Amino acid sequence: MKALTRFQLSSMMFLEYFIWGAWYVTMSTYMKLYLGASPVQIGAAYSALAIATMISPFFVGMVADKYFSAQRVMSVLHILGAAILFLATKIESSNVFYWIILIYSLLYMPTIALSNTIAFHQLTDAGKQFPTIRVFGTVGWIVSGIVLSYFKIENTATTFILAGGASLLLGAMSYFLPHTPPQNTSKEKTTFAKAAGLDALVLLKDKSYFIFFIAAVLICIPLAFYYELANLFLNDKGMENASSKMILGQISEALFILAIPLLFHRIGVKKMLMLGMFAWVLRYVCFSFGDMQSNTWMLYAGIILHGICYDFFFVTGYMYTEAKAGEKIKNAAQGMFTFATYGLGMFIGTWLSGIIAHALITADGQYNWTPIWLVPSGVALLVIIYFILFFKEKHSNTIQNPQNS
Repeated sequence: MKALTRFQLSSMMFLEYFIWGAWYVTMSTYMKLYLGASPVQIGAAYSALAIATMISPFFVGMVADKYFSAQRVMSVLHILGAAILFLATKIESSNVFYWIILIYSLLYMPTIALSNTIAFHQLTDAGKQFPTIRVFGTVGWIVSGIVLSYFKIENTATTFILAGGASLLLGAMSYFLPHTPPQNTSKEKTTFAKAAGLDALVLLKDKSYFIFFIAAVLICIPLAFYYELANLFLNDKGMENASSKMILGQISEALFILAIPLLFHRIGVKKMLMLGMFAWVLRYVCFSFGDMQSNTWMLYAGIILHGICYDFFFVTGYMYTEAKAGEKIKNAAQGMFTFATYGLGMFIGTWLSGIIAHALITADGQYNWTPIWLVPSGVALLVIIYFILFFKEKHSNTIQNPQNS
């Protein structure tokens, strides 16, 4: 691969996830401080991304993949997205803000798949080259948190201006990315079912995979609590520059993924998934009883546990899905898993977290954080019990290396 192409793809990944990190992490704090939003309204805004996750495969599969070059679609979506992000700073109503975020999410989420398509089309050895390209996405997310804290803008409308500027830059840059023609050029009609990954429903006939699939949807409820409430919680607790502290979770994620190939053959997939779920329980116990006095370490532990929470369950889950699916339906299977987790599971979780947080607000209007965090901890514990009792995978350690999945 040419050095220029590597630079273009790495820059694309950096900006793709810089944009997401710049507005998503701190949106709950912004909505509370500047829009006077209730927890239910905040939950609704976060659910917009889950809705977009469920819809975007249809756009990519039925439109972008069939009729247009990926880099051109990327360019248009990011330029339109930039305009919507700039518009978000002018909104003063939480109800209107929800629709703005929903429109933006519908524009942004397809670009995740498109960026991967553009990258894979240029690679000669995806197993070795893609991780070195994709890691710049994690770097972009981390840098966005550092920028927000360094310039002390994490709780202001400037976060959306920053994300909008990066989106405009990526939109302009995408037009000049290496040409990536439509991926599906066959005359066969692309159906709704095929775009949704429904071909992979056959996997649910496998009892072990069905048990795992239900657990994956349910564990997204605790995941939604973290994405939606963590920044607001840490700011409420008095942690300075909370967004820069939260990037420790992404650093942890990048480090723990390296341990996955070493542990698979030692402990098997069931124990890997259980470790991931137990980390969710432990994280929220730390958040429940952490403070900025003697228990500050618990707040940092809750952040750092993100690596185990995410990698040991979701990365393992993607790999388990691919191993069970086989070559013929692996793309459909991955699409179905994403639809169920970041779509359906996160949609349920974002609404539930908003309702729970609203129900546990104190008489003086403050968030009662201890019981709020004990709810997702309890949910994760119930999912673990369910998983231990019913998951019976005979060959649980025969999973491919993550770089090959």
